[in-house]
Amino acid sequence: MDLDILLSILAGIFLLTGLAGCVVPILPGVPLAWAGLFTAHFCTLSNVSATVLTITGIIALIVTIADSVLQPFLTKKFGGSKKAVLGATIGLFLAMFLGPFFIILAPFAGAFIGELIENPEDASRALKAATGSFIGFLLGTGIKMLCVISFIWIFVWTLIK
Repeated sequence: MDLDILLSILAGIFLLTGLAGCVVPILPGVPLAWAGLFTAHFCTLSNVSATVLTITGIIALIVTIADSVLQPFLTKKFGGSKKAVLGATIGLFLAMFLGPFFIILAPFAGAFIGELIENPEDASRALKAATGSFIGFLLGTGIKMLCVISFIWIFVWTLIK
C-alpha cells in the first residue's frame, strides 16, 4: 500500500476518533483531531501547510484548556461549592461506563448531589450549581465539536484541492 494512502487513512482515523472524543470523556477529542492534521501534513495527497498546522495547534491548545476550565468555572459561578465541582467530575467519569445518555445526566446529578452534601438544606442552590455544570458541559462540548469539525473540513478541503 502506498505510504500517502496509508497516512491519509491514518489522518482520517485520528480525525474521526477526535470527533468521537468530543462526547466520550476518556478520549482527548481535539488533540486527537489535531494529530490527524499533523499526520496529513506529511502526506502529499493533502496539502496541510506548516502555517495551518501551527494555527490549528494553537487553537487546539486553547480549546483543550477552555474545555477543562469551563465546567468547574460555571459550576462555581452558579454558586456551586468544591463538592459540586467534584461531584460533576465524578459524574462525568462514571458516565463513561453508564452509556451515552448519562454523559449529560451524570455530571448534572453529580454536581447536584455534591452541592447537597455541602448544603443539605438548600436544594435550590444545588439545582443552580448543577445547572452551571450542565451549561459548562454543553459549552465545552460545543466548542470541541466546532473545532474538530473545522479540522475535518480542513483535511477534506486539502484532499480535494
